[in-house]
Amino acid sequence: MEFLTIVLLAIAVIVIVSAALILHRERRQIKEVAEALSDVRNGNGNRRVLADPGQLLAPLVYEVNDIVRSYEDRIAAFQQTEETNKQLMTSLSHDVRTPLTTLIGYLDAVHKGVVAGTEREEYVETARRKAYDLKGYIDVLFDWFKLNSDEFTMTIRRTEAAELTRNILIDWIPLLEDQGIAYSIEIPEQAVIVDLDPDNYMRIINNLLQNVIAHSQADNVTVLLAKQGDTMQLSVTDNGVGIGKEDLKQIFTRLFKCDKGRSEKGSGLGLSIAYQLAEKMGGQLAAESSPGEGTTFILTLPIAN
Repeated sequence: MEFLTIVLLAIAVIVIVSAALILHRERRQIKEVAEALSDVRNGNGNRRVLADPGQLLAPLVYEVNDIVRSYEDRIAAFQQTEETNKQLMTSLSHDVRTPLTTLIGYLDAVHKGVVAGTEREEYVETARRKAYDLKGYIDVLFDWFKLNSDEFTMTIRRTEAAELTRNILIDWIPLLEDQGIAYSIEIPEQAVIVDLDPDNYMRIINNLLQNVIAHSQADNVTVLLAKQGDTMQLSVTDNGVGIGKEDLKQIFTRLFKCDKGRSEKGSGLGLSIAYQLAEKMGGQLAAESSPGEGTTFILTLPIAN
């Protein structure tokens, strides 16, 4: 009986000591969690709390770490967005103000009678072109803001892409001819059925062809649509100045503009918009190029089942 009492007392002491140790460790961990949350509140998102899987507070610690990590990711995304918006405003102030100032200058000269006859007509035509440049820039800017807002939606529906592509390209033929750019269009006669958003598919093609006119310095462009296995590929190839290897890596980055070998005209948003639209339709947009050898943009979309 005495031996049993001693054993029970020993077990009780061990339990008490173990509980005290566990309680001390858990209190220490609670303190670490509190300190971590305090650090996060003060702007330090790099704080983490360590815990072994078997510890009582391990699930809470892991949850806190996930919350902190999510907080850190959101802060990083916010900072990146803020920096992008700063770049966008800088670009906006230059790319809108410059053609607007020129436009006003030409119109003032016409209005005040500074020019007459043929020169007056030239001034009016220049003002008209500047107005269209300005409208094009604002349209792209609007598309970018809409694409990156909560209001952006897509209407994906089963579409015959070959005929749709023909109809889109018909409107580009006069523009290409006006720019002195020869063109070749190859689209199969048989139907190519794809699940896509027709309006945004048109935006992708428009942005790619606008990029050829504005930046490539090409005098020839080829548009090819074809089935490749279970995908549809639309390629736009020009024979222009091409894109360097380092620039090619960033060609779809918003606000990115290539080196001065290509025209600096434009917002730096068109290709980024096209890339994002392709992804949202379940496809991808890629580019292949070498300096002096032209550029090919390839849009790939899955064939409808």
